[in-house]
Amino acid sequence: MKKVPTLDIRRYDSDREAFVAEIGAAYREFGFCCISGHGIAREAIDGAYDAFQRFFALPPEVKIRYHVPGSGGARGYTPFGIETAKDSRHPDLKEFWHVGREIPRDSRFADVMPPNLWPDEVPGFREYGYGLYEALDDLGTRVLRALALHIGLAENFFEDKTNVGNSILRPIHYPPITATDIPNVRAGAHEDINFITLLVGASAEGLEVLTREGSWLPITTEGDAIVVNIGDMLQRLTNHVYPSTTHRVVNPQNDNARKPRYSVPFFLHPNPDVVLDVLPSCVDADNPKRYDTSITAHEYLMQRLREIKLI
Repeated sequence: MKKVPTLDIRRYDSDREAFVAEIGAAYREFGFCCISGHGIAREAIDGAYDAFQRFFALPPEVKIRYHVPGSGGARGYTPFGIETAKDSRHPDLKEFWHVGREIPRDSRFADVMPPNLWPDEVPGFREYGYGLYEALDDLGTRVLRALALHIGLAENFFEDKTNVGNSILRPIHYPPITATDIPNVRAGAHEDINFITLLVGASAEGLEVLTREGSWLPITTEGDAIVVNIGDMLQRLTNHVYPSTTHRVVNPQNDNARKPRYSVPFFLHPNPDVVLDVLPSCVDADNPKRYDTSITAHEYLMQRLREIKLI
């Protein structure tokens, strides 16, 4: 049976050529890879999870104070039953919070990257939440170096295109499922919008990836592994050399359905003004150019947020 591989990113420094070949092959095949050896401390992850769980345990009338209507959920809290996978009739069974990049308020991107909200009721939320944001941002930069080398670009090709990226850390709470005949799933089949997504906490069952052959492949991680997958913006930029793969979170068919599930994806985005034109190095006779129109990362994001009913 096929399996999404787990690769130790420390090999980027010790065995670079082989590591780049293996990670490139994994992404070309699955659009997904599990990354171990990343060095993010267990305490940093556990501390963040604890703070996020304490927030989601607050009464609804407290959480809703951190909801910003009309913002597309860009910062703060998005209540249960709002986000809906593209082309799905039913909203996902989840509530979530968004942490964004801290930028100077006189930055040229200040109008599209609002300041963060932090819940006063949860000690440690800001410290652990932004600590995990920065750790995953750094790890994403390391993964992108390997992806750049695999398609013949300079190692640091992506760095000035993501250094003020509109990236999002999204703690998610999927509440216990009590009804038996519910049409909704925890997260409907979808592709991610951004460059790459780094998912901390895929040890719980539910995450499934659609293979090229059209079957659903479950992914669960072991040890310190973090699931990293390609998003639509990078798929477009690389002319589908790196595919953005459909995935979902299904409802457990056992007692775990009656337990809450938590996960924390980090959506690594390019800077808002990056133009997502196909890279010439990703076009050849076997893979002709698929996109003729230019679009910026911010324009693309707005278009997609409308599709999933966040704005």
